[in-house]
Amino acid sequence: MHIEQLELKNYRNYADLKVSFEHKINVIIGENAQGKTNLMEAIYVLAFTRSYRTPRERECILWGEEFSRIKGTLHKRERTFPLEIILSKKGKKAKINHLEQQRLSDYIGSMNVVMFAPEDLTLVKGPPQVRRRFIDMELGQMQPSYIYHLSQYQKLLKQRNHLLKKLQRNQKTDPILLDVLTEQLITHAATILERRFAFIEKLNASAQPIHQDISRGIEQLQLNYQATIDISEDASLEDITRQFEKEFGHMKEKEIDRGTTLIGPHRDDLHFYINDRDVQVYGSQGQQRTTALSVKLAEIELIKQEIGEYPILLLDDVLSELDDYRQSLLLSTIQGKVQTFVTTTSVDGIHHETLEQAAIYEVHQGTLIME
Repeated sequence: MHIEQLELKNYRNYADLKVSFEHKINVIIGENAQGKTNLMEAIYVLAFTRSYRTPRERECILWGEEFSRIKGTLHKRERTFPLEIILSKKGKKAKINHLEQQRLSDYIGSMNVVMFAPEDLTLVKGPPQVRRRFIDMELGQMQPSYIYHLSQYQKLLKQRNHLLKKLQRNQKTDPILLDVLTEQLITHAATILERRFAFIEKLNASAQPIHQDISRGIEQLQLNYQATIDISEDASLEDITRQFEKEFGHMKEKEIDRGTTLIGPHRDDLHFYINDRDVQVYGSQGQQRTTALSVKLAEIELIKQEIGEYPILLLDDVLSELDDYRQSLLLSTIQGKVQTFVTTTSVDGIHHETLEQAAIYEVHQGTLIME
């Protein structure tokens, strides 16, 4: 899988850009605030229909313009077709092969992308929502139907919390409605949890040997999904559903008293252990970074297993955050297999044959020139 061509219109500081890319390594060089990260963000938005930098899509539109368009020519499964995202004040449109998709879940998964940026190093030490978002984004692009269950869950969760607030304040409302919303919520919660369990099991299997290589065989990595209900990771969908029903029943009065939903996928977490010690609590900064790198490399391999092709890799100013050994391992792992976009202020000091064979582009104030 690779992007053959990218077109940007009114995107951030790119008024009008049309550029072709190499199938393997593309290095984007430039000073800060010239547009390197904007380019990476645009590719990410083309894949996921949303930015990883801001929830306010208006910020992605060039100042003074009414809309922004990202268009990419993608080669996937032996065929080439266009993808297009249009952002405007009225919302967003997503097109595959010029056909507008009625639901974003029908679009996501068309192009598979793995992003590795400095903030991804907070995957281990950051708050739980960072890890939940990581799981949701990766599962969503491999299993688009997961996005449907997640969006329905979030919609029902909002309604249920609103009702719980009313019940907490003794405002007049139909108490039976809480049971109806709970039943509907459980349907999606159980599916989300079942799929997250399966995803983490596969990710764990891929990450363990990678981490052993990076740590030169002295560290054993273990990923452990922490659910808010007492359930085994190999439980069936029916068992998960019954456990949710049981625990929501026990928590009903407490939730009314608190005015919020206290259990469910929105409160789950992912823990990382090295040699049976919690990396978030006891790991050094080096171990935390190695863990994040292992997980990202495992993510690439897992997507290959799931869809039959390697995803596109975005390395946004991350090489400077890694020492020489981790840089070399990362570049060796992707060499010749993954179309990769690397942003950096300079390649000086990075000595690896992968970069020596790369296409080099220089970005300056929203223009991109191939050297």
